[in-house]
Amino acid sequence: MFIHKRICLVFPLVCCLSAFSQSLAHVEMVKVESRPSARTVPLTAELAPFLQTDIEARAPGYVEKVLVDRGSQVHKGQLLVQLSAPEINSQTAASEANLHQAEAEAAQAEAQEAAAESTSTKLQEAAKTPGAVAGNELLQAQKQRDAAKALVDSRRAAVRTAKERLQASQAMQSYLRVIAPFDGMITDRFVNPGMLIDGGHTPMLRLQQVAHLRLIVPVPETYTGSIVKGTSAVFHVPAHPGKSYSAKVARIPNALDQQSRAMMVELDVSNKDGGLAPGMYPTVDWPVGGIGENLLLVPATSVVTTTERTFVIASVNGRAHWIDVRKGPPMGDNVPVRGEIFAGQSIVKRASDEIREGAPLS
Repeated sequence: MFIHKRICLVFPLVCCLSAFSQSLAHVEMVKVESRPSARTVPLTAELAPFLQTDIEARAPGYVEKVLVDRGSQVHKGQLLVQLSAPEINSQTAASEANLHQAEAEAAQAEAQEAAAESTSTKLQEAAKTPGAVAGNELLQAQKQRDAAKALVDSRRAAVRTAKERLQASQAMQSYLRVIAPFDGMITDRFVNPGMLIDGGHTPMLRLQQVAHLRLIVPVPETYTGSIVKGTSAVFHVPAHPGKSYSAKVARIPNALDQQSRAMMVELDVSNKDGGLAPGMYPTVDWPVGGIGENLLLVPATSVVTTTERTFVIASVNGRAHWIDVRKGPPMGDNVPVRGEIFAGQSIVKRASDEIREGAPLS
């Protein structure tokens, strides 16, 4: 009986120890590492043309000539494509003929007005002599003069209308000459002679300004406080290993991209020798921090990111404690972080949100 009671007492104790051991989170811990800051971090950026446009026709027509191709250097105002539209040429010719006719009719009306004015003046002088001119005759001459003047006004209005129509036709005809809006390089061509172009809807050429480029750098939120307009940054491209390029911060949007949580900062790059090209992905040595600052590094697996927060899990009195952090760009297997943590602090190496706040850690 005594042995049986001891067994009964030990069994609940074993069960409690088993349950307690199962509640412990068996995790591997690491120490937060501190390193002197190199004052720069590598950021992947993108080169883009300073100006870019797809050149479209402003009037419909057939492609008569294409005077440039991929790689052509062009200047502002240079003829790129010549279109042909017989109906526009016919419309311009008709407008010119209408203008000549309106001008002739206006000249004839002006001559009639001059004659009516002369007749009216002579009759008015003669009417000063009593009985020389009948009153009805003088009144009739004045009416003819007024009618002639009204006709001149009408004919002149017709001339103005004809000129406006001719100018509109000439403008449409000028649209058949497609010219470069700025200096640059043709980087793509979409048309050939004989193609029918629908004005305003069909791109014919792509023009980019490549002598002057934009270097677009996504700067993580952690480093946005160090952005200063005019600051120089060094970058490298895989196409030219061992060669360094320099650019200056020119445009700061002061807003973060909602998805990447980075600020798209633009730097100006001179590319007169043509060694760089839009679409390249340079690595930028982005300046951060000041002299004497240290970076706190943790394994990338220690940082947990959810829809609500980014955090690491530290061990405080043997229990899990979530600490919010802001992380920088990866540095090998580690990432720099900022937050309420310190060098040498124990954190979970492979963290996840399944390790709840306050959970015991073994």
